[in-house]
Amino acid sequence: MNRANDFVLTGGRVASPQGVLDDGWLAVSGELITALGTGTPPPGEHIDLDGALVVPGFIDLHCHGGGGGSFSTFDGDEAATAIATHRRHGTTTMLASLVSNPLPVLTGQLNTLAELVADGELAGIHLEGPFIANARCGAHDPAALREPDSGTVDLLLEAGKGRVSMVTLAPELAGGIKAVRQFAEAGVIAAIGHTDGVEAQIRPAIDAGATMATHLFNGMRPLHHREPGPIGVLLDDERVTVELICDLVHVHPTVLRLAAKHAGKGRTVLITDAMSATDAADGTYTLGKLEVDVDDGVATLAGAGTLAGSTLTMDAAFRNLVAGAGLSIEAAVHATSTHPAELLGIEGRTGSLGPGLFADLVLLGDDLCPTGVLRRGEWVTRRDH
Repeated sequence: MNRANDFVLTGGRVASPQGVLDDGWLAVSGELITALGTGTPPPGEHIDLDGALVVPGFIDLHCHGGGGGSFSTFDGDEAATAIATHRRHGTTTMLASLVSNPLPVLTGQLNTLAELVADGELAGIHLEGPFIANARCGAHDPAALREPDSGTVDLLLEAGKGRVSMVTLAPELAGGIKAVRQFAEAGVIAAIGHTDGVEAQIRPAIDAGATMATHLFNGMRPLHHREPGPIGVLLDDERVTVELICDLVHVHPTVLRLAAKHAGKGRTVLITDAMSATDAADGTYTLGKLEVDVDDGVATLAGAGTLAGSTLTMDAAFRNLVAGAGLSIEAAVHATSTHPAELLGIEGRTGSLGPGLFADLVLLGDDLCPTGVLRRGEWVTRRDH
């Protein structure tokens, strides 16, 4: 990556917090955005965007790997490969997600990833399990699942060295509600997912501090008109943000649209749930200890056909929400950047375009495919315009 001298991006459509600015410009100095506006840009080195759409860098709260690299190893090089892969697709900030594993494995993985958080390569760590329901474990190893207890919660938080940002759990498990409260009090986002719970088991978890639904619809008891289960409760409760895997495989476009419109921009985030096969060839991979077949970009458990994460990137999720589900550019920006930043408490640094924020941005062509990615003022990728 190359850091340019101070420069001004001109002739673009800038997705500012006030709306999309036609004929917009955006000034960058070092790591930061210093100004933006329309009309005549300030003096300096000008880079003509030829009408490209400028959006904030994407923030992915749920990602297991990419480019052949996985976060569920003890290998920092694999993690670096995954990070670099998603950066090329516009993800400038991300959490590394871990699948369920025995505690000695998880604590070792947490130690490895905590170093990458300390170095600024990752924004935090997401533990997806091991406190999840066997009946809805999806691509998690059933042998690694366990019920939460305060000692185990403390062990995982200590291994993460303060870098654990989110934990997904099934609140109906014995000790589930207490664990939700323990995570929330530790400043960790408690997310409900991989759950077979009914409404009466989900509502107390929200009251205890759960504020996120892990990939709504996937890995949970389905919605029923006489028993709304987790989907009905999580989608309807104003305290809960819902994750949506926007690859148009995990959730139908009509359902995406219904969920995003009901939750609104203040409670909707797009995630990838990407695994190591993302931006790599079809073939056989592993997710945790389980073998995964990838055919035409769709990842399923070998011999089972169960969806096993995705091969989605955040730029494709952005396109799918706009072109596939019919939502606005503003809604897509909020779901891929602004609201994720708010959830992580970093909205004063990134997640939107404005003076004093990091120069984290993605340039999108007419087809909404990236033509350039800037992270903290450094070009990750760049095409001439």
